[in-house]
Amino acid sequence: MTRKIADCRKYPSVSNCTLTISGEEEEVVRAATEHAVSVHEHTDSPELREQVRASLEDEKVSV
Repeated sequence: MTRKIADCRKYPSVSNCTLTISGEEEEVVRAATEHAVSVHEHTDSPELREQVRASLEDEKVSV
């Protein structure tokens, strides 16, 4: 299974957040949503979770 990555550096924020989260898709969606709510003051909603899911990228593995 391909690991996914969510990277806050790709989205502007007041705090200039640099957090990167990687793992299996559902883990990353859950963790990134919790981070968006607790740090960036978003409201947890199905729409937020879908935005997070749509923003995920495949993790690039160095060989």
